[in-house]
Amino acid sequence: MKHTAAFISRRDGVLLAIIAVVAIAVGLRAPVFLTLRNALDIANDSAILAILVMGQMLVLLTRGVDLSAASNLALTGMLCALAARAWPGMPLPVLLALAALIGALLGAVNGVLITAFSLPPIVVTLGTLSAYRGAIFLASGGAWISDHQIHPLIKGLPRETWLGLPALLWLALLAVAATAWLLRWRREGRELYALGGNPSAATYAGIPVNRRVMMAYTLSGLFAGISGLLWVGRYSIAFTELAAGYELTVIAACVIGGVSIAGGIGSVTGAVLGVLFIGVVNGALPVIQVSPFWQQAIAGAVILFSVALNARSQARGGRQILETRHMATAGAAA
Repeated sequence: MKHTAAFISRRDGVLLAIIAVVAIAVGLRAPVFLTLRNALDIANDSAILAILVMGQMLVLLTRGVDLSAASNLALTGMLCALAARAWPGMPLPVLLALAALIGALLGAVNGVLITAFSLPPIVVTLGTLSAYRGAIFLASGGAWISDHQIHPLIKGLPRETWLGLPALLWLALLAVAATAWLLRWRREGRELYALGGNPSAATYAGIPVNRRVMMAYTLSGLFAGISGLLWVGRYSIAFTELAAGYELTVIAACVIGGVSIAGGIGSVTGAVLGVLFIGVVNGALPVIQVSPFWQQAIAGAVILFSVALNARSQARGGRQILETRHMATAGAAA
């Protein structure tokens, strides 16, 4: 455990240094990149990604994956937009609660299918990815909801400023703080690490594995649902293919931030740095006039490097555990 914690801390420091080097290098070419205004723009643009990453991280810790997160986002955003159009008097807190409820229910569907039928998470969430996209088409009749049809409260929330900072950034910070509190101070959160690290041992230790898996997928859905409302408000549009493929960006941010796809390893700090890395790269490419298609190549290369680092860390940790046991056995025999 100490080795893993030390590795994560060192990795976070290296990733932060890489982000700083990239930002400084781009800033030397275009000084506007290093201004406070641009930093806030990058943070605001990355806020929805950060909320989604918090939910995806909880799922990855259990050795699962939620490929339906972006479809959940799109379906919830569409349903909230339709509800607000049908009932214009609906207050903002009710809209937020509706988004959270729909998203959590969609996430719980994943959890039920995985735990009740012992199905692989990648298969279940790939299926619900398509099912939720189909549900958007059925709910909207295939039509788009454009800017003039979206309720002003939905459009206004992502554009608000609270205490000098964008509302989106505050909501992202709230999601990060809630996830950090869960994983650090709650038994349920610590049990996610134990479950992902060794499911069999977690079962023998009395951890309610199915309930924890349900919790992870439900919370991932909840975060996706809230993100759906924010996405529709920010971009003033809702349609069937909204945020299509964005789940890959979410997973990329997690892996770049050191969250292991093998489960049981990851930190909120690292996940946030993964989001920041993608945000800085996205913000830097237009400034240095590089094609945005390079973003995919860069993210892919970093993912491969990150996975290799995770695998190396886990192998090294396993060797150290075996060496410690061998030394303890030899000491007892002596």
